[in-house]
Amino acid sequence: MLKMPKIIISDTSCFIVLSKIGELDLLQKVYGQIITTPEIAEEFGETLPEWISIKNVSDKYSQKILELQIDKGESSAIALALEIPKSILILDDYKARKVAHQLGILYTGTIGVIIKAKLNGIIPSIKPYIEKIKQTNFRISDAIELQALKEAKEK
Repeated sequence: MLKMPKIIISDTSCFIVLSKIGELDLLQKVYGQIITTPEIAEEFGETLPEWISIKNVSDKYSQKILELQIDKGESSAIALALEIPKSILILDDYKARKVAHQLGILYTGTIGVIIKAKLNGIIPSIKPYIEKIKQTNFRISDAIELQALKEAKEK
């Protein structure tokens, strides 16, 4: 039986980080199609590739409520995830992840995408990617780096 691909919704930070290190296409290699919101596309500020589709949130009310706690882009991503059952959200912000967790939304982060790329044989090692990310203003704690290397089965 053919497994339906999961719907992947990405927040701005993943686009920004992967774009900064010249690896935005890694998202397509890992997931194929990505969905995002107009708010996130605007926050990103660059033209998104054609394999990223932009979808409006239907329930603007839940988005507005979320905006009381987290930023507009993250709120729109979480509101969209609530409308699409079994979707997976790519979120890096700690507060937004807590909200997603409380709402029962599955999520991963930019590092999770890179680990998945390694485990699926798309890239040989996550180390060069982590090194490149550390050159940007995206913070990775030593604990997260060690955990990522362990999950990717690297030393």
